Amino acid sequence: MKVELRDSAFDPLAELGFYRTDSSVPQGQYGATAIFIGTMRDYNEDQSVSRMTLEHYPGMTERHLRRIVETAGQEWPLLDALVIHRIGELQPNDPIVLVAVWSAHRAAAFAACRFIIEELKAKAPFWKREATVAGPRWVAHNTPG
Repeated sequence: MKVELRDSAFDPLAELGFYRTDSSVPQGQYGATAIFIGTMRDYNEDQSVSRMTLEHYPGMTERHLRRIVETAGQEWPLLDALVIHRIGELQPNDPIVLVAVWSAHRAAAFAACRFIIEELKAKAPFWKREATVAGPRWVAHNTPG
């Protein structure tokens, strides 16, 4: 299982392909791969957003994300998982997060993928600052949904 923070753009589908062939994803054992790709919108709370800066606390954020993935692995029979999350400056349409899980069955894959992204959005220590027409603003921590 892999958790990684990136300060540069990434192609989620290419990353998924690289990881699937170059990692411990057990070939022939998984029957389901569930994937979530989150991208930056050009609006939030009824305002246009031209860019966003994602800040984190090095070390703490990675540990927190690993704990989320480990918890998912305790709850559902996962074969592997991959989480890549952007930090730094992002533009609209940039991928922010990739969550992928592999399991023998789709129900576990879907449930674990949803759990990981919801926990990440609700509890992971990231701070977002948006650039809007009205000026920069910090965004309140997200809640599931």
